[in-house]
Formats: sequence, structure tokens, C-alpha cells
Amino acid sequence: CVCSAQSPVLFVVRQKQAVLSFQVPLILRGLYQRKYQYTQLGRTLCQPPTKAVAETQFFYVDVSTLSSAGIHYQLRVSRFFKYVFPEGVDTVIVKVNSQKNFPCSVMSIQDIQCPVYDLDNNVAFIGMYQTMTTTAAITVQRKDFPSNSFYVVVVVKTEDEACGGPLRFYPLLPGYHDDLNLKPADQRCIFCVLERSLESVGRSRHESLSSVEEDDYDTLADIDSDKNIVRTKKFLCVSDLARKDNRILSKKYQIYFWNIATIGVFYALPVIQLVITYQTVVNVTGNQDICYYNFLCAHPLGALSSFNNILSNLGYVLLGLLFLLIILQRDILHKRALERNESTAMECGIPKHFGLYYAMGTALMMEGLLSACYHVCPNYTNFQFDTSFMYMIAGLCMLKLYQKRHPDINASAYSAYACLAAVIFFSVLGVVFGKGNTAFWIVFSVIHILDRMVLLVMGNIVNWSLAAYGLIKRPNDFASYLLAIAICNLLLYFAFYIIMKLRSGERIQCLALVCILFTAVVWGFALFFFFQGLSTWQKTPAESREHNRECILLSFFDDHDIWHFLSSIAMFGSFLVLLTMDDDLDTVQRDKIYVF
Repeated sequence: CVCSAQSPVLFVVRQKQAVLSFQVPLILRGLYQRKYQYTQLGRTLCQPPTKAVAETQFFYVDVSTLSSAGIHYQLRVSRFFKYVFPEGVDTVIVKVNSQKNFPCSVMSIQDIQCPVYDLDNNVAFIGMYQTMTTTAAITVQRKDFPSNSFYVVVVVKTEDEACGGPLRFYPLLPGYHDDLNLKPADQRCIFCVLERSLESVGRSRHESLSSVEEDDYDTLADIDSDKNIVRTKKFLCVSDLARKDNRILSKKYQIYFWNIATIGVFYALPVIQLVITYQTVVNVTGNQDICYYNFLCAHPLGALSSFNNILSNLGYVLLGLLFLLIILQRDILHKRALERNESTAMECGIPKHFGLYYAMGTALMMEGLLSACYHVCPNYTNFQFDTSFMYMIAGLCMLKLYQKRHPDINASAYSAYACLAAVIFFSVLGVVFGKGNTAFWIVFSVIHILDRMVLLVMGNIVNWSLAAYGLIKRPNDFASYLLAIAICNLLLYFAFYIIMKLRSGERIQCLALVCILFTAVVWGFALFFFFQGLSTWQKTPAESREHNRECILLSFFDDHDIWHFLSSIAMFGSFLVLLTMDDDLDTVQRDKIYVF
């Protein structure tokens, strides 16, 4: 290419399953930050799988420049080295012999996947590799390559220093000839190139599906080089933190769902066994002080003493299932859009990963099941059954809020659930040792404050207040106190997200706004009924019964049952808010969506 560094020529190669971009001249940095300029270079295109050997695979090359002068360039397509293990051969030796004056290079053995790492600064990221001057040999075993084949990549180093030579500059020059020998363990020589041919189809710029501008494409060599550039940007965009492969991230976030489903099964089984034992003891002994019911509105059914308190939890299960169906529908529609290669699905809006949503719906269903178990016989020793998945829901919601703008760097399912397990462990300690234990409250308050010191001033004020309240009052119901901390911080984060969204010039669509207002109203009414306090295991059974009240709904349900109904609706509404609040960005390019 006859061009200058001030007005480079930008090349964008689009294939069926990949996009590759580069610029000419290409500037690479060597040792001691030396800069080297290449006006001739080659990049390796992936070979996507085909159904038929004779199938023609097309790729498209978009070329653009801001140069005011005429630019002359040449494009050439050549075949690439690939090896397929023959039947019965488990080990081969890959040998490369080159001319004596060939510069320092790297020979790399890479699995059949995209992208192919073919630059000086990324060729060592994957597979096996050797530096070489004139000869290289690598022994390759079939068991290391599930596809029974591999790519052979040879990359010229920018400097000879890596091979022990002086610091000299070698541009990528055409015309050299290498002998590539693939030698099996039985010393047979096998020579391979690509098995399928590629045909290049040129298209003029105005025929391209999208316009090509200088800033439309990332011309950096790889994501690690990107980090240094991204750190210097004044404002980060979602595109900067949505670089990882979508399929890999989707599988990563699906682990949240499978883990919480597994946790739910193994958590619920002993819980069910325990509460059945409690109910049996109550029925056999007749001791009504074991369980803290609202005895003025306790409707028995069979062996269950207060069936209404159990039935009212059905809303959590049904609404959790409904949310899962909504997510499933969105997931299917998104996958179909990706299969159709719709640009809005691949390049616009907040990256759509549904694993955390599935986990949230499952957690809501499990909350209903475990709350029902708790209400079989509510007492001091099993209250954590009612709150454990509330912690899960609060944690998952905060993770989802963070994931929206940071899809590549969100916590893994294992670390997230480990942290939630630590919270539940603290809850158990608080229930067992927190009552009247000054040392416990001092330790917890210090940990709480240190953990939240990084929040904004308002967040710190709220958390300092909660810590001071706990240290002074030392409430007996530590589990509810800890849950209040989680919910308050979730609300703070949610308010921060909304404020930053509006400050960034984004808007909230009508559906999301209706969900926000509706959910806020329902939460208000739900909390009103929650604080009615019809019973409390923080007091003696006799004192608890002083708070008992008559049924207020259909002569069957009491205030706490209404809390169950309303809180399940409110949590479902909160999930819908999370799901819909960024729908306004579905047609906005990710490089125009700010990170906060």
C-alpha cells in the first residue's frame, strides 16, 4: 500500500462468523517502545465450518481512508496451513525450514477456532509456539486437539532480539518460501494446505451494508492492547467492556441459574424434613408454644396448623414461574435475531445475557417454597429459611444492575454465591450470638462500615446510620436487620443507576416507567402490612400472642398473608423494571452507551 501514517487505509473483512479489522500502515511497538511501520502485512481469516466440501465461502472487504490524495493498494488472498490427523495417527512432528536470512519468527500450533492469533503481540496467547530463525519443530498429539486438526501459524517478529539477534527492523516482505513438513511418529512426511478454497468477492463502499468511517472500527491488535487505550479514555462505553465472546459469556451467566437451582434443591430438602418434624411434634405433644402463629387467624388443613400462611406464598412461586416464561420468550427472540445476523442484536443496546434473570426467577420461586416451609412452624430457630433467598434475590439484582454496563467483568457465579453464603453465615451467627453480645455487634459494625466506605456520600450516610442503629439497639431479629441492609443498598444502587442513566441523556420508556411507579406503590402497601407484626419470636410465646389479630381478607387471610401477596407482586414488578429499564437503548450503538 502506498499510504501514510497520518491518513491510513482502513480494512474491514467481514465473514460469516467473524469480523477482522486492520490498518495500513500498521504501527507496532518493539523493545524499548521502538516503533516500526509496516506498509505490507497479512492477516489470517478463520475458516468457518461448512456442510459440504465444495461449498463456496464468501467474505467481504470494506476499504476506507480520509486521505485527500489517491491511495494505491493491492489485495491478495493465499491459502493457509491446516493439518488433519489421518486415521490411526496419534502423534505428528511439525517442522518448519526457512531460508538462512529469514528473520526471527514464531511458529504456533493453534486449535481450529476464531480468531487466529497471527500478530507479534498475540501469537503466544494460545496453543503451542516456538521462536525460530531457520528451523523449528513441535510434537503434536491428537488428544490435545478435540477437532483432530490444527492450524500452523508462522509470524515474523518485529525485532530479532527474541531469537538472540541484534535489534534490527524487518518489514513483512513477500516472496520468501518456506518448506512446511508435518511428520507423524512413524517418520512419514505429510504436507497440507487448506482443504477448502475461498473466493474473494469485492464490493464497493456504497454497496456495503453499513458505512465505513475511520472511527467505526477498532484497529487495535488485540484486547490486551486495548486495555492501555481504554484506561486513558475519559468516558467508558459499553462497547469497551463488551469485548468477550457472547457465547462464552452466556454460558458463564447460565451457571448462575444452574447453581441456584442446585442450591435450592439441597437447601429445601432438609428444610422440608425439619419443618415436618416440628409440625409433628406440635401435633403429638399439643404444645402450642413451639410455633409462633397468629392464632386468631390460623386455619388448619390436615396436619398443618396454619394453612393460610402457607397458601399465601403461592404468589411467589407462580410469579417466579411467569417471570421465567417471560425471560424464556425474550431469550428465544434474541437468539433468533442473532441467527439472522441482525445488526441491532449484535451491535446495539445493553448486551443481552439472561442467565442472571433465570436465577432471579428461580430464587423468587424458592423464596415462596422456603417461606411456606417457615410458616409451617415459625420460630426462633428456623427464621433463616424465610430470609435466605431474600438475600439471594437482593444480591442477584445488584449483580444484574452491575452486569448491564459491565458484561465482561462481572463476578462469576461461584464467587457471587460464595459471598452470599458468607452473608447467610453471618445471619446465622447474628441469630445465635447477636442477642445482647456487644463484641459481636462491634465486629459486625466495623466490617459493615469498612465494606461500604467506597460508596458515595449518601450511601455512606445510610450505611453509617444502619450500623449505628445496630450497635446501639442490637435488635434481636438480626436476620431482618441484615436483610434491611441488603435491600437499602440495592435501592441506593438502583437509584444511582436511574440518576446516571438520565444524566447520560438516556430515557425511560413508558412500559418501564409504569413498572417503576406500580412497583413503588405496591412496595409501599406491602411494607405497611409487613410492619403490622402479628407475632414475634423475639418475645415469649405469650407476649407474641398479644400481637395476634383477626383475619381481614375473606375471613381467611391476615395482614401477613397480604404482605405475602403484595411483596410477591412487588418483587415481580422489580424484576420487570430491571428487564425493561434499558429497552430504550436497543437501537443505540454500544459505543454510544456510557458505563457507570
